[in-house]
Amino acid sequence: MARSRRLLAACAAPMGLMCAIGAIGAISAISAFAAPPAGTLTVSFPHPETYTDAAYRSAYGSDRERAQVMNDIRRHFDELAARYLPQGYALSIEVLDVDLAGHFEPWRVRAYDVRIVRDVTWPRMTLRYELRGSDGAVLASGEQRISDQNFNMGVNIYSQSDRLRYEKAMMDRWFDETVRRRIAARQTGQG
Repeated sequence: MARSRRLLAACAAPMGLMCAIGAIGAISAISAFAAPPAGTLTVSFPHPETYTDAAYRSAYGSDRERAQVMNDIRRHFDELAARYLPQGYALSIEVLDVDLAGHFEPWRVRAYDVRIVRDVTWPRMTLRYELRGSDGAVLASGEQRISDQNFNMGVNIYSQSDRLRYEKAMMDRWFDETVRRRIAARQTGQG
Protein backbone atom coordinates (compact mmCIF):
# COMPACT_ATOMS: atom_id res chain seq x y z
CA MET A 1 0.00 0.00 0.00
CA ALA A 2 2.88 2.36 0.77
CA ARG A 3 4.23 1.68 -2.72
CA SER A 4 0.82 2.55 -4.16
CA ARG A 5 0.80 5.87 -2.30
CA ARG A 6 4.32 6.69 -3.55
CA LEU A 7 3.25 5.83 -7.10
CA LEU A 8 0.18 8.02 -6.75
CA ALA A 9 2.20 10.95 -5.36
CA ALA A 10 4.96 10.61 -7.97
CA CYS A 11 2.44 10.35 -10.75
CA ALA A 12 0.19 13.21 -9.60
CA ALA A 13 2.94 15.82 -9.28
CA PRO A 14 4.43 15.94 -12.79
CA MET A 15 1.56 14.80 -14.96
CA GLY A 16 -1.44 16.23 -13.22
CA LEU A 17 -4.79 14.87 -12.26
CA MET A 18 -5.31 12.45 -15.19
CA CYS A 19 -2.36 10.27 -14.19
CA ALA A 20 -3.53 10.27 -10.56
CA ILE A 21 -6.99 9.08 -11.60
CA GLY A 22 -5.41 6.33 -13.73
CA ALA A 23 -3.25 5.20 -10.79
CA ILE A 24 -6.28 5.09 -8.49
CA GLY A 25 -8.12 2.96 -11.05
CA ALA A 26 -5.19 0.53 -11.33
CA ILE A 27 -4.92 0.23 -7.55
CA SER A 28 -8.67 -0.43 -7.28
CA ALA A 29 -8.52 -3.10 -9.98
CA ILE A 30 -5.65 -4.88 -8.23
CA SER A 31 -7.45 -4.77 -4.86
CA ALA A 32 -10.59 -6.25 -6.42
CA PHE A 33 -8.71 -9.46 -7.22
CA ALA A 34 -7.13 -9.76 -3.77
CA ALA A 35 -8.56 -12.36 -1.40
CA PRO A 36 -11.00 -11.03 1.18
CA PRO A 37 -9.44 -10.48 4.57
CA ALA A 38 -9.53 -13.51 6.79
CA GLY A 39 -11.17 -13.74 10.17
CA THR A 40 -9.26 -13.51 13.41
CA LEU A 41 -7.17 -16.48 14.54
CA THR A 42 -5.47 -16.85 17.92
CA VAL A 43 -3.20 -19.85 18.53
CA SER A 44 -1.56 -20.44 21.90
CA PHE A 45 0.63 -23.17 23.38
CA PRO A 46 0.17 -23.38 27.15
CA HIS A 47 2.82 -25.48 28.94
CA PRO A 48 4.75 -26.79 25.91
CA GLU A 49 7.31 -28.37 28.25
CA THR A 50 4.67 -31.01 29.09
CA TYR A 51 3.98 -32.02 25.47
CA THR A 52 4.36 -35.72 24.75
CA ASP A 53 6.62 -35.38 21.68
CA ALA A 54 7.11 -31.96 20.13
CA ALA A 55 10.69 -31.84 18.86
CA TYR A 56 12.12 -32.65 15.46
CA ARG A 57 15.54 -33.94 16.49
CA SER A 58 15.44 -35.67 19.83
CA ALA A 59 13.15 -37.52 22.20
CA TYR A 60 13.64 -34.91 24.92
CA GLY A 61 13.55 -31.70 22.94
CA SER A 62 14.90 -28.41 24.17
CA ASP A 63 12.81 -25.26 24.37
CA ARG A 64 14.28 -24.18 21.05
CA GLU A 65 13.32 -27.45 19.33
CA ARG A 66 9.76 -27.23 20.72
CA ALA A 67 9.58 -23.62 19.53
CA GLN A 68 10.35 -24.76 15.96
CA VAL A 69 7.48 -27.24 16.05
CA MET A 70 5.11 -24.69 17.62
CA ASN A 71 6.01 -22.09 14.98
CA ASP A 72 5.34 -24.59 12.18
CA ILE A 73 1.99 -25.56 13.72
CA ARG A 74 1.02 -21.90 14.16
CA ARG A 75 2.06 -21.11 10.59
CA HIS A 76 -0.10 -23.94 9.25
CA PHE A 77 -3.15 -22.84 11.26
CA ASP A 78 -2.53 -19.30 9.95
CA GLU A 79 -2.57 -20.61 6.38
CA LEU A 80 -5.81 -22.51 6.99
CA ALA A 81 -7.46 -19.46 8.57
CA ALA A 82 -6.31 -17.18 5.75
CA ARG A 83 -7.87 -19.59 3.25
CA TYR A 84 -11.08 -20.61 5.00
CA LEU A 85 -12.00 -18.35 7.93
CA PRO A 86 -14.33 -15.59 6.67
CA GLN A 87 -13.99 -11.98 7.70
CA GLY A 88 -15.73 -11.26 10.97
CA TYR A 89 -15.33 -14.79 12.34
CA ALA A 90 -12.95 -15.52 15.21
CA LEU A 91 -11.22 -18.80 16.03
CA SER A 92 -9.21 -19.36 19.18
CA ILE A 93 -7.08 -22.52 19.46
CA GLU A 94 -5.07 -23.69 22.45
CA VAL A 95 -2.70 -26.54 21.62
CA LEU A 96 -2.66 -28.57 24.84
CA ASP A 97 -0.53 -31.51 23.66
CA VAL A 98 1.48 -32.57 20.62
CA ASP A 99 2.68 -36.07 19.79
CA LEU A 100 4.37 -36.08 16.39
CA ALA A 101 4.22 -39.10 14.09
CA GLY A 102 7.04 -41.53 14.71
CA HIS A 103 9.37 -41.96 17.67
CA PHE A 104 13.06 -41.82 18.43
CA GLU A 105 14.73 -45.13 19.18
CA PRO A 106 17.73 -44.27 21.35
CA TRP A 107 19.08 -47.83 21.30
CA ARG A 108 20.01 -47.38 17.63
CA VAL A 109 23.69 -46.55 17.94
CA ARG A 110 24.11 -44.61 14.70
CA ALA A 111 20.55 -43.30 14.40
CA TYR A 112 19.57 -42.33 17.94
CA ASP A 113 18.38 -38.89 16.75
CA VAL A 114 16.41 -40.15 13.73
CA ARG A 115 12.62 -40.17 13.94
CA ILE A 116 11.41 -43.67 12.98
CA VAL A 117 7.88 -43.59 11.54
CA ARG A 118 5.84 -46.76 11.81
CA ASP A 119 2.15 -47.48 11.36
CA VAL A 120 1.68 -47.65 15.14
CA THR A 121 3.23 -44.22 15.83
CA TRP A 122 0.50 -41.98 14.42
CA PRO A 123 0.30 -38.23 15.06
CA ARG A 124 -1.88 -36.84 17.87
CA MET A 125 -2.80 -33.43 19.23
CA THR A 126 -5.11 -32.15 21.92
CA LEU A 127 -6.81 -28.87 21.08
CA ARG A 128 -9.17 -26.58 22.96
CA TYR A 129 -11.01 -24.28 20.58
CA GLU A 130 -13.76 -21.71 20.29
CA LEU A 131 -15.29 -20.55 17.00
CA ARG A 132 -17.33 -17.34 16.99
CA GLY A 133 -19.50 -16.08 14.18
CA SER A 134 -19.50 -12.57 12.77
CA ASP A 135 -22.25 -11.66 15.28
CA GLY A 136 -20.07 -12.82 18.21
CA ALA A 137 -22.16 -15.94 18.92
CA VAL A 138 -20.24 -19.11 19.79
CA LEU A 139 -20.71 -21.58 16.92
CA ALA A 140 -18.55 -24.34 18.35
CA SER A 141 -16.24 -24.90 21.27
CA GLY A 142 -14.67 -27.77 23.09
CA GLU A 143 -11.60 -29.82 23.75
CA GLN A 144 -10.69 -32.47 21.21
CA ARG A 145 -7.97 -35.06 20.96
CA ILE A 146 -7.32 -35.44 17.25
CA SER A 147 -5.31 -38.26 15.74
CA ASP A 148 -4.83 -40.01 12.43
CA GLN A 149 -4.30 -43.74 12.75
CA ASN A 150 -4.30 -44.09 8.95
CA PHE A 151 -1.67 -41.39 8.44
CA ASN A 152 0.65 -43.75 6.56
CA MET A 153 -1.98 -44.94 4.08
CA GLY A 154 -3.42 -43.13 1.12
CA VAL A 155 -2.25 -39.89 -0.45
CA ASN A 156 -0.60 -37.09 1.50
CA ILE A 157 -0.48 -33.78 -0.40
CA TYR A 158 2.50 -32.49 1.55
CA SER A 159 6.09 -32.98 0.47
CA GLN A 160 8.14 -35.88 1.81
CA SER A 161 10.63 -33.29 3.05
CA ASP A 162 7.98 -31.47 5.12
CA ARG A 163 8.68 -32.36 8.75
CA LEU A 164 5.02 -31.92 9.71
CA ARG A 165 3.48 -33.61 6.68
CA TYR A 166 1.41 -36.10 8.69
CA GLU A 167 0.36 -33.55 11.28
CA LYS A 168 -0.62 -31.02 8.62
CA ALA A 169 -2.91 -33.54 6.92
CA MET A 170 -4.49 -34.29 10.31
CA MET A 171 -4.89 -30.57 11.06
CA ASP A 172 -6.47 -30.02 7.63
CA ARG A 173 -9.09 -32.69 8.36
CA TRP A 174 -9.82 -31.25 11.79
CA PHE A 175 -10.16 -27.73 10.39
CA ASP A 176 -12.50 -28.97 7.66
CA GLU A 177 -14.71 -31.01 9.99
CA THR A 178 -14.77 -28.64 12.95
CA VAL A 179 -14.51 -25.17 11.43
CA ARG A 180 -15.33 -25.06 7.71
CA ARG A 181 -18.44 -27.25 7.90
CA ARG A 182 -19.90 -25.26 10.81
CA ILE A 183 -19.29 -21.99 8.99
CA ALA A 184 -20.85 -23.37 5.81
CA ALA A 185 -23.90 -24.63 7.74
CA ARG A 186 -24.26 -21.22 9.41
CA GLN A 187 -23.99 -19.35 6.13
CA THR A 188 -26.59 -21.55 4.41
CA GLY A 189 -28.93 -21.22 7.37
CA GLN A 190 -28.66 -24.85 8.50
CA GLY A 191 -26.72 -24.22 11.69
